[in-house]
Amino acid sequence: MSHGPGRARPPLRGLPLGLLRAAVVCGSALVVAVTLALAVWALARIGPVTLAVAAALLAASLLMPLVDRLARLRLPRALAALAGVLVLVLVLALPLALLGQQLVDQFDDLGRQLDEGIVRTRSWLVGGPLPIDEKDLDAVWAQFRAALSRGGPDPAASAYLAVETVGAIALALVLLFLILKDGHRIWAWVVDRLPERHRSTARLMGTGGWDALSGYMRGTLLVAAVDAAGIGLALFLVGVPLVLPLTFLTFVSAFIPIIGATLAGAAAVLVALVADGPTAALIVLAAVIGVQQAEGNLLQPLIMGHTVRLHPAVILVAVSAGAVLAGVAGALVSVPLVAASYRALSALAAARASCAGPTEP
Repeated sequence: MSHGPGRARPPLRGLPLGLLRAAVVCGSALVVAVTLALAVWALARIGPVTLAVAAALLAASLLMPLVDRLARLRLPRALAALAGVLVLVLVLALPLALLGQQLVDQFDDLGRQLDEGIVRTRSWLVGGPLPIDEKDLDAVWAQFRAALSRGGPDPAASAYLAVETVGAIALALVLLFLILKDGHRIWAWVVDRLPERHRSTARLMGTGGWDALSGYMRGTLLVAAVDAAGIGLALFLVGVPLVLPLTFLTFVSAFIPIIGATLAGAAAVLVALVADGPTAALIVLAAVIGVQQAEGNLLQPLIMGHTVRLHPAVILVAVSAGAVLAGVAGALVSVPLVAASYRALSALAAARASCAGPTEP
């Protein structure tokens, strides 16, 4: 049957096909962006729970090989998982128990040394060869100090934060035990809930993401230990005080890629400048640069291989976003989670490419 002459033409029929495709792509991208924004907002609203889950996953990626080996030795899985949790608690608690008071005392001294180093650096910048105005420098420093101390020391807020932190740690330990004990079964249950045609792809994505997470955490742990040992030895040989807190700071900062190593190295140089003068500071600076160059160009490629392939720009954005959303804890967990997500998506792309088959020439 033909359409009558007065019948209206469908509104999209006259539009170019390219414009329609662009509209579909833009609409899909907008839906994805809104969904991601809502997910990030929801996760930020339950920040302690999100960080507890992330911490449990990161710790499980380190401890799962140990638990699997104990289970293969016919130890009940629950006992093997409990042993893994106890190993983590001992590794974290033993140094704090042995060196805790010394660390606390020296960290107080470290704060004073850093303040004095910043004052000396400011004096050099104002009176040095660079054309820096003293008022501009003071304004920038005042804004920085205000950002660090935003909110002030409210006793009620401090008590709430302490309770929240203890609760998050307890939740992370319980989740760690459950993941170590039943992680394989939990993942199998999740995969079985999917349509059958998607199960193999989901398994590939899970395996790829978990392998990337495990490789990243093991590699970063070893790199952090080598960094801390190298820089700590250099500080000891130069005679810089506060070697213990600076070494501890270097170890922890290594888990925040790029930014952490820079901040820890700057702290070591400032303490050397205040304690022993410019010559010691230059020696420490050379040692820090040497250790970090050896780590970046030799150690990381050797240890991590192709486990994680992230551009430095992606790492910086991930660390910055994690820090904005959840402070230092967010900066610590952001890069490994991004690395795992990247490997999972790479596995998805590879699975789709293999299903598509070779293209005709």
